[in-house]
Amino acid sequence: MNGRMSQSLRVMSFVAAVAILLSLSLGAFANPKPASQDIVDTAVAAGSFKTLAAALQAAGLVDTLKGKGPFTVFAPTDEAFAKLPPGTAEDLLKPENKEKLVAILTYHVVPGTDLASQIAKMKSVNTVNGQTLAISVDGSTVMVGNAKVIETDILCSNGVIHVIDSVLLPK
Repeated sequence: MNGRMSQSLRVMSFVAAVAILLSLSLGAFANPKPASQDIVDTAVAAGSFKTLAAALQAAGLVDTLKGKGPFTVFAPTDEAFAKLPPGTAEDLLKPENKEKLVAILTYHVVPGTDLASQIAKMKSVNTVNGQTLAISVDGSTVMVGNAKVIETDILCSNGVIHVIDSVLLPK
């Protein structure tokens, strides 16, 4: 009986070890590049931030957001930019509106890496453009200014992205 229990114990240990290895392997496939790309490359790769990428280019902020950071970026989707009055996004991309564009984009950036669990506990954050951005929580809905956070904690090599459904406009 002792030999049988010992063999059963070895089989169970082997099965447990295989289960652990499989779970670790599957986890690696679920998120193959956990934080290897910076904020700009992550946003571009997502495919739903084409307007934001163009705006960062027009504002001369690409190198900054590819820099060391860390940054927390509230990233409006292309759909968020489409909600602006007709022609607004195109107007902002013009060279003569660069200063205004920089003010708007830096209003979406917070120094440091604030994950959703931290953001949900805050009443406001200080943005890179120097203004304060209000945060409110109602149940599972988190609002940053007038924008709803629709996806959180996209980890990047130099910070984190939280996706929002509206463009934030500074005061």
